[in-house]
Amino acid sequence: MKKYNIFQLSNFNFQLFFIFACINTNHDIMKRLTSLLLLVAICLTASAQLQKLTVNGTERTYLAYAPKNLAANRPLFIFCHGYNQDAGWMMNNEFKNDKVSMEAVCDTAKFVIIFPNGIDKSWDTGGDRDINFVKALIDQMVKQYKIDRNRVYLGGFSMGGMFTYHAMNKIPDLIAAFVPVSGYPMGGASANANVRPIPIMQIHGTGDDVCAFSGAQPALNVWIKHNGCPTTAKVVSNYNGFNCKMHTWGPGKDGVEVKLLELANKGHWICKETQVYTGKEMWNFCKRYSLNFTAPSVSFTSPYPGTSHLFFSPDNSVNIPSVQLTATASDPNGKVAQVDFYDGTELIATLTQAPYTFTVENPTAGEHTFKAIATDNDGETAEATVVVNYKVGRSHMFHNDFVESGSIPLGWTTYDGAERRSGFSNGYSSGSRVLQFTSSTRDFEYGLYFRNQNGKQRVGYAKYGLAASHSTLTLSPGVYMLRYRMCNWNNPEAAPIDICVEKKNDGQAIASTTYTPNVNIGNDVSKSIKGTRIMTFEFVVKEEDDYLLSFYAADKEWGDGVIGYLMLAAKEYTSGIEHTSLSTKGKGAIYNLQGQRIFTPLRGGDGGGLPKGLNIIDGKKIWVK
Repeated sequence: MKKYNIFQLSNFNFQLFFIFACINTNHDIMKRLTSLLLLVAICLTASAQLQKLTVNGTERTYLAYAPKNLAANRPLFIFCHGYNQDAGWMMNNEFKNDKVSMEAVCDTAKFVIIFPNGIDKSWDTGGDRDINFVKALIDQMVKQYKIDRNRVYLGGFSMGGMFTYHAMNKIPDLIAAFVPVSGYPMGGASANANVRPIPIMQIHGTGDDVCAFSGAQPALNVWIKHNGCPTTAKVVSNYNGFNCKMHTWGPGKDGVEVKLLELANKGHWICKETQVYTGKEMWNFCKRYSLNFTAPSVSFTSPYPGTSHLFFSPDNSVNIPSVQLTATASDPNGKVAQVDFYDGTELIATLTQAPYTFTVENPTAGEHTFKAIATDNDGETAEATVVVNYKVGRSHMFHNDFVESGSIPLGWTTYDGAERRSGFSNGYSSGSRVLQFTSSTRDFEYGLYFRNQNGKQRVGYAKYGLAASHSTLTLSPGVYMLRYRMCNWNNPEAAPIDICVEKKNDGQAIASTTYTPNVNIGNDVSKSIKGTRIMTFEFVVKEEDDYLLSFYAADKEWGDGVIGYLMLAAKEYTSGIEHTSLSTKGKGAIYNLQGQRIFTPLRGGDGGGLPKGLNIIDGKKIWVK
């Protein structure tokens, strides 16, 4: 027999039971039905009941569920419904499937959950009306169930999620952690400067057509910055074996984290699959937080997370610059006894007082995971990590970092005449950013889009290696090959793209070429991309220095480009090419490494008339002093 609760068993159901009982003359069946109705009544009594509470002169209602034999000082979770919904719908439809329910989560973890009703099935997302309701609910639950005030959590769906963001600024001293689901402030999120670091987990479907998924990241970015969390997320794909991703920024101040559970192709509803059941995910996140923190907190202020330095060198004997580790640490109920720095598993420094700074001299090539562990006077610890990569080699595939739609990858800076963006940053739904292409016919899946809004010269660009992007490109003397695949985004008449290799310190170009794409996508990521060519650009570096790879959009309004493939390789390293003799018999084509044909004929054997540097004559590389 199907189990019914107070919301699923309508008056019509009761009437059917009653009529059936009355028309049946069999006394035994009548007894059985009477027992059944009594059992139903008992079940209904044990279910969540609609309760009333007067707040500021207005009668408010809510559903509260508490496990049997609930001890004192257990947590409270408050979850707000969406617009035009109510508490009953939220509890008995959005949070139920055939195998699990929110009540089951509460029974296992032993906490109280409240589903409040908004006035006119909506929430006050700008004032104090519903903030006061939440305050009154907390007070009531303290009286009724003796809940722990330090472990109260708040979440909400859709408009309830918008209200959750509102509460972050209004009652951060009452709520230990927040979980907005499929909702965020439509006018943009804000974080008051005097608000403590806030733990947040946003749960959102990529196919949401009411509160678009693209708006979730910008809202979280405000709090990632406020919380002092690393701006580069740790990403777990195929989370719990399900088609979703878990993004984690943290730990930040007080050890808090910001999370985004990205549900692939899910729409504007609550995910209640067994693998990723929203109720469990909310509880597993929130249960880690309490308002009365006792553990210390620690975070890195330098180096920047994900900092990378690419060295193109004939061997591994490069002079890698020293790196300074700086961390901040505090303890809410005592003092920090020491901060230990690790390089991987190796302890490299122990500091017993601030400032917590240590310089790693001449680090080795490769990826370093630096760790800071703070220990307080009670022996409790907190940990922070930062990854720095020093790569030495002959080639690098830059497009391998184009993997997150709406982001600027680490190492890159874009400028379109109005806005400068540096990586790693994300949450962009317009302007320069990584685009993900979805057509089954495509030459690449991701591409870095850059543009020129106003048409001014050298305004629209994408550059690798600027200081703001926390990456450095060091090239030794030699011959290099840049291979690329590019197209236009929304320039049907084709807009040329200038490619330059520039010195980082002064922006002086040492080599350049111009490429006019043969494919225009058409302003739509779902359109096919077919027929783009992989092009090759060779250039010479005469002296070791830090360089930029620069791509300039056409000097016209809305000139643009999309980089879908980009690889740099050292063809040969040199300490300076000494060949100066030129054959006077050479009658083949003469080119420089910018691909420009040189029509000046050879004069004598000294190469007169040719530009200084490396030239290609009869297919051979000839150096002219």
